[in-house]
Amino acid sequence: MRERFLAFLVLLPSLVLVGIFVYGFIGQTIYVSLTDWGKDPSQALALKPTIRLIGLDNYKDLFTGYVDTRFRQSLVNNIFFTLFFMAGSLGLGLALAIALDRSPKGEGFFRTVFLFPMALSFIVTGTIWRWMLQPKGGINVLPTLVGLPPLSFPWLTSRDQAFRFDWNHLPLYTALVVGGILLLLAFSAYKGGEGRRAFWASLSGGLLVFWAVFLGPKVQLLPYPEPHGFSLALLGVILAAVWQISGYTMALYLAGLRGIPVELLEAARVDGATEAQIYRRIILPWLAPITLSAMIVLGHISLKIFDLIFAMAGLDYSPTDVPAIYMYLLAFRGNQFAKGAAIGAILLLLVALVVVPYLYRQLRTEVRR
Repeated sequence: MRERFLAFLVLLPSLVLVGIFVYGFIGQTIYVSLTDWGKDPSQALALKPTIRLIGLDNYKDLFTGYVDTRFRQSLVNNIFFTLFFMAGSLGLGLALAIALDRSPKGEGFFRTVFLFPMALSFIVTGTIWRWMLQPKGGINVLPTLVGLPPLSFPWLTSRDQAFRFDWNHLPLYTALVVGGILLLLAFSAYKGGEGRRAFWASLSGGLLVFWAVFLGPKVQLLPYPEPHGFSLALLGVILAAVWQISGYTMALYLAGLRGIPVELLEAARVDGATEAQIYRRIILPWLAPITLSAMIVLGHISLKIFDLIFAMAGLDYSPTDVPAIYMYLLAFRGNQFAKGAAIGAILLLLVALVVVPYLYRQLRTEVRR
């Protein structure tokens, strides 16, 4: 009992500081997001502003308001950025790890070179890659070294979009994606012998898919079509982000590959397994926990991305917007503090959707052990 009391006293200062400066500020941000602070310019920077609670009106305006179409495009940009950034970082990191796992000559040198970008800040990376992606220089002139005409792709200034869709269909797509994930989890739980968990996951997933198919098309967020898509101006930002982070995923995968028992691989080869079968049946399943951990970290980074885009494209170019950029513009340039706080709360929710399930899974694994 005495040891527990002493441990509590040691932890108490940290608990108080975290409670005030983390959870206290989160609570304050959520409260501000439920007010009208900033809608009246005369009250925005007053010493004692008159602030009224307006509920979820700021969130409603962000998702369905006429003037906040830029926020909706920034949210779409962030989703696509996250997908391509994660795919590129994981894919390149795995390829580099497989190459280094074969113990080539100069392995230490190459490992250092691949890890070096991690030592840079996103501001430095963004500045370097902004120079390299200039329309008439850098990467665009590389083909001239072998006698080919230069490229003309506007890496950071393109206004073209891909994968366009109507914003009114967002509930339908969200329900389909979440329902599909729940059905996959139900199948995994069923294979693991967790019948009750599989039942509830399959029921929830089935209901979401049913709603999306039969009722989702009837939901209209806006009284008019509003197309959004993946802005091609983000390709240069994704390229720079993958270049910086792929060394991190390489280190994770290399540690995982070096941890696979050699006897297991040799036994598979003796049994006649091909290299493709070894990777599909042994190596990739062995690396699955590492992939999940890396996805959590990469998702956390991509959802909060700000400094890299700030350094490469600036704050005022809407095709490269992400919610963090738009939040800065609203809150610190437009003095719309309530709406900026609402965007911050949305980002917090998105990060929680990525991190909390992972922490829950890790906690359950530790309890079982």
